[in-house]
Amino acid sequence: MMLLAGAAGAAALTSTEPGFVVPDGGFVLDGGDIEAASLAEGSCLDPSLAEEPGATAAAEPSLAASASALPVLDPQAAPAPRPMAFEYSDGYRTRLKIHKYASFATLPLFIAQFAVGQKLYDGNASDGTRSAHSALAVSTAALFGVNTVTGVWNLYEGRKNPNKSTKRKVHGILMLAADAGFVATGMLAPDDDEGEGGGGGNRSTHRTVALASMGVATVAYLIMLIGN
Repeated sequence: MMLLAGAAGAAALTSTEPGFVVPDGGFVLDGGDIEAASLAEGSCLDPSLAEEPGATAAAEPSLAASASALPVLDPQAAPAPRPMAFEYSDGYRTRLKIHKYASFATLPLFIAQFAVGQKLYDGNASDGTRSAHSALAVSTAALFGVNTVTGVWNLYEGRKNPNKSTKRKVHGILMLAADAGFVATGMLAPDDDEGEGGGGGNRSTHRTVALASMGVATVAYLIMLIGN
């Protein structure tokens, strides 16, 4: 009986799955060894872990298409230049304030001067109108004198600024042209009620040059006003 029991136990210990060979000295505990052996041979027992046929081949073209869609950077392209810092003086800022606040009187002076000058041109002016016209002319000359000095001074200081604005340069050129026009307007002013000036001027020429100068100055003023 003991021999039969021993033989039956030995047969139970050495039984394996079909096609699976237990190496010498080895033994089987459960199905885990079968799975490990199958994985070692390159197979997979779990169907959910298996890759579908052609999945890898289909992924390669999609990756290539994504890579081709990326923008190509030119290694020789020059980077955009950065604006350079430029420091203005305290005097520049003071002159800029004077220039800015004084310029607010430009359009009111032009409107008043046009209204008074029109009365003189039509011959309906009184002595008070003539005095007002003269006072407005002096005020306009003073305004443009102050703004010319402060504006040209600041343009000169900012001449080395690499970030200087073209708009300011155009503004300055137009204002200097208006200055020349106002000087000519004063020289062409008539000296008597008949409109004949001592310097050969007359009312029509005086008025035309004055309006042209006001127009140029107004355009220059609005360039800076709208731009700010």
